[in-house]
Amino acid sequence: MEIALDVVWCVGWSVLCENLKNGIVVASLDLNGDCIGPEGAAGLAEALKVNTSLTTLDLYSNDIGPKGTIALAEALKVNTSLTSPTLVINSIGPEGAAALAEALKVITSLTSLNLSANNIGSEGATALAGALKVNTSLTYLGLSYNKIDDDGAIALAEALKVNTSLTNLILEFNSIGPEGTVALAEALKVNTSLTVTE
Repeated sequence: MEIALDVVWCVGWSVLCENLKNGIVVASLDLNGDCIGPEGAAGLAEALKVNTSLTTLDLYSNDIGPKGTIALAEALKVNTSLTSPTLVINSIGPEGAAALAEALKVITSLTSLNLSANNIGSEGATALAGALKVNTSLTYLGLSYNKIDDDGAIALAEALKVNTSLTNLILEFNSIGPEGTVALAEALKVNTSLTVTE
């Protein structure tokens, strides 16, 4: 079953979260632009800790912020079904990225993560780079529009030299200069399965 935004408005947010906790079988949840905020994300996180059917979650533009992201990251550490969350435009910042990075160190089910347009900067990118050194499930990571500069690109490049699962890294519209570009190019000489889009 797939649930989209209009269904959420009809049944109510708390009812949806309760149903997810109680085992309703939903494979895909589209909350694009619903503005659930940090509190809504926290409620969803509690449901994700026990739900075993949800594989795709779209939280595009929901203003969950660092607080909501931290709650979701904790849930992801124990959730075994979710494979593809989209967190584009959620103001997660470096703190939220760091929380997700810690989750990525233990997650084995996640294959795709889109964090574009979240102002994570190089601090957040560096935290994610640390996770990429040990994560073996992620194949796609979207980091466009995140104000990542050379420092973040260099950290990611070092991680890419040892990561064996990632096949697509999207870095378009960041602040990566020549030094970061060279570092990424050097990493691609070692990691031949990866495509980096700058």
